[in-house]
Amino acid sequence: MGRSWWFAGLMLAAGVLVGVAQDGAVPSALGFAGFAGLAVLFSPLAFPRSLTVAEARRRSVRDGRPIVYWRPGCTYCLRLRLRLGRRAGRAYWVDIWRDPEAAAAVRAVTGGDETVPTVVLPDGPVVNPDPAWLRARLPA
Repeated sequence: MGRSWWFAGLMLAAGVLVGVAQDGAVPSALGFAGFAGLAVLFSPLAFPRSLTVAEARRRSVRDGRPIVYWRPGCTYCLRLRLRLGRRAGRAYWVDIWRDPEAAAAVRAVTGGDETVPTVVLPDGPVVNPDPAWLRARLPA
C-alpha cells in the first residue's frame, strides 16, 4: 500500500521544500500549491476506486466492461484517466501495486513486463491504448 503513495509523497515533500526556499509568501504558496496539485494527480486519488483483479474479472464477465490495469505515478495511466474524463468510471480499474495477482496478469499479457496501462476487453488485451479507442469501447 505504501508503494502506491511514494511518488505523491515525494511531490508533496518537494512542494514543502520549494515553499520554504522561496522569498515571499505568494511565491511560497504558489510553489507549494503547484506541487500539492501534482501530488494529488499522481496519487491513487485521481483514479476511480481500485478493485482486486478477481472482483474486476467477475464484474467484467457479467457486464462486459473493460478492466484497466494501472499504477500510481504512471504518466501514461494518468493521461488515459484524464482523457477519459467522467467515462473512466465505466471501466474497472485495478492497481497492480496493490494486487500481486493483477501484476502477474499484466506480466502474462506483456511478456514479463509490468507495462501499464493495460486494458483487457472480452476480445483481448491492449497495452497502452489510445484514449479515444478506449472511450469508443466503454458502455454508455
